[in-house]
Amino acid sequence: MAWKKNLLLLSLFLGSSFSLPAQNALDKVTKVLKKETLAQAHWALTQAPITVTAARCERSAGGLHDFYSEGDYWWPNPDDPQGPYIQRDGQSNPGNFTAHRKAMVRFSQIIGTLASAYRLSKNEKYVEQAFVHLRAWFIDEATRMNPSLLYAQAIKGRATGRGIGIIDMIQMMEVAQGVRVMEKAKSVNPAELQQIKSWFAQYLQWVSTHQYGIDEREAKNNHGTCWVMQVAVFAKLTSNQDLIEYCKNRFKTVLLPNQMDPDGSFPLELRRTKPYGYSLFNLDAMTSVCHILSDEKENLWKFTLPDGRTLKKAIDFMLPFVADKSTWTFPKDVMYWEEWPVAHPFLLFGYQQYPEKSWLDTWTKLEHFPQTEEVIRSLPIRNPLIWLEE
Repeated sequence: MAWKKNLLLLSLFLGSSFSLPAQNALDKVTKVLKKETLAQAHWALTQAPITVTAARCERSAGGLHDFYSEGDYWWPNPDDPQGPYIQRDGQSNPGNFTAHRKAMVRFSQIIGTLASAYRLSKNEKYVEQAFVHLRAWFIDEATRMNPSLLYAQAIKGRATGRGIGIIDMIQMMEVAQGVRVMEKAKSVNPAELQQIKSWFAQYLQWVSTHQYGIDEREAKNNHGTCWVMQVAVFAKLTSNQDLIEYCKNRFKTVLLPNQMDPDGSFPLELRRTKPYGYSLFNLDAMTSVCHILSDEKENLWKFTLPDGRTLKKAIDFMLPFVADKSTWTFPKDVMYWEEWPVAHPFLLFGYQQYPEKSWLDTWTKLEHFPQTEEVIRSLPIRNPLIWLEE
C-alpha cells in the first residue's frame, strides 16, 4: 500500500532502524504463535517454582545451591564399571544427572511464556506469576541458585566441573530477556528487580574472570559462540556496556572469521557426529548474537570480512537443507536426525534484515513448540515474541 511505501522511504531517509520486514515479522509471529502462547501461559500460571535445591546428585562436588550437570557424551567404562567414564561423542548417556538442567529449561520456558503473554495482553497477572519463580531462583535464600557454574558438565572420575559446562547457562537467556520485557510493569518491585539484575551481574563477573569462563570463551566452535551469546543477553539486562562492546568486537574478530568458511558453512560443526544439528545450533547462536547486539550505532548483520564473508552467507548455505532436509550432502546425525529442523530463530532474525520472504515462509511451516527434550535444550530462543521489537 502507498502508506507502507512512504513509511519505508521515510525510515530510509531518517536512517531509522525501523523496517517493514521487521514489522512484518512481528505481525506474522503474533498471528502464528498467539493462541498457543496464551494456552501455555495458562499452564504456567499454575506452576510452582522448581530450582536447583529441589534435587541433588551424590556425584556433585558442589553444595545444595550449586547448579550441577554431567557431560552428555560420557559413559561408564564396560571394562572398568567403577572407574572413570569414557567418551562416546554424540551419544547422550541417559544415566547422567539432568535434574538441574531440566529445572533450568522449565524455568526458561515458564518465564519466556509468561513474558510473551504479557507482551500480547499487558495483563499484570503474568508478571506477578513470573516473579514468583524469579524470586525463588535469584532471591530466596532457601531456594536460590549460586551465580556460577563451577560444577557443570562434570565427568565421573575425571572432572568435578568444566568450562564446557557454561553452555548450559544459555537456558537463562529467555529468563533475562523476559525480565527486560516485564521490568516496567506496574506490579514489579524495584528492589526485587535490582536483586535479580545483581545476580546476573555477579554471574557476568564470574564467567568473565574464572578459568572455566575463559576456557569456554576461547572455544573454537559453538561453545565460543554461546559464551558471547549468553554474555550479550545478560550484559544488556545489567547495562554492562563494556561487555556489550567486547561481545561485538569478538563477533567481528573471532567468531565469524574463525568459524565460517567462504561458502557459509561451519566446518567445525560439520566434523561432529551430529553435523546437521550442530550446524543449525551454531547458526541460531550466531544470528542471535547479531540480533541481540545490533543497535543504532552498529548493525552487525552488515559486517563484512575483507574476503566478502558475511553472516548472510551462513543462512544461504543452510536454508536449502532446512527447506528440504533430503538434500543434505553430509553424514546424518547419529542421534535426533529425525527431530530437526524446527522453527529456527535464524530464519526469523535473518528475515528482519533481508527481504527474503522464503525465510519467513519456511519458519512459519516448521514446528514452533517441539516436545523432544534435546531439541528444546538446543533451541534457547523458543519465544520469539520477547525478542522482536514492538
